[in-house]
Amino acid sequence: MARNVLGGELQTCSTDPMTGFYRTGCCETGAEDVGVHTVCAQMTAEFLEFSAAQGNDLSTPRPEFGFAGLKPGDRWCVCADRWVEAYEAGVAPPVVLEATHASMLDWVDLSVLQRHAVPYSRG
Repeated sequence: MARNVLGGELQTCSTDPMTGFYRTGCCETGAEDVGVHTVCAQMTAEFLEFSAAQGNDLSTPRPEFGFAGLKPGDRWCVCADRWVEAYEAGVAPPVVLEATHASMLDWVDLSVLQRHAVPYSRG
């Protein structure tokens, strides 16, 4: 069973839109997940703009991949390194701790995530 950064069972991040490297709605990770999609983040306009500027446009729909595009307020499993980059740039999106994979603690201290936390609600 996957664990979250609080030590509990990893909760669902979002099923609408369906997220996660494995498209299960959870920010699970494994050997195939080279991007380490472990952070359940609530999208903001600032983060979406930042991500696009880094070469990962999450806003534009890509129907050929079944991707409708994200908008502020959507929850999405983002890459650990991208979240840290956004944090260092001052545009880190809010985090759902219960739905953020425990391996994220290899990237950043829990106290940092807690300062960006938003309440959990079923995805």
